[in-house]
Amino acid sequence: MTADDSFDRLDDDDYPAYTMGRAAEMLGTTQGFLRAVGEARLITPLRSAGGHRRYSRYQLRIAARARELVDQGIPIEAACRIVILEDQLEEAQRINAEYRRAAGSVNPPTSA
Repeated sequence: MTADDSFDRLDDDDYPAYTMGRAAEMLGTTQGFLRAVGEARLITPLRSAGGHRRYSRYQLRIAARARELVDQGIPIEAACRIVILEDQLEEAQRINAEYRRAAGSVNPPTSA
């Protein structure tokens, strides 16, 4: 990988750029919290060649949402499930909007 390749990934939300320690620091949480959301299968960090967990910005946003819920007193397993369901709902709404746009362009309304 060249230096140019590395710079191209700076804007990639899915690039696993953050170590567990740095990710925990950024979220203001513990490494144990990150392990727990991994065990709950909310996020699955990639592993470096040495086996260390690496997190992407997208994964950190997901973990941050779970942390908000945990901070409100929701158990971590329930918080992870809520975040997963929120994500699924958002995706379903996006797909429905695409279908509506496609259906509208295929059958334009007729005027009477």
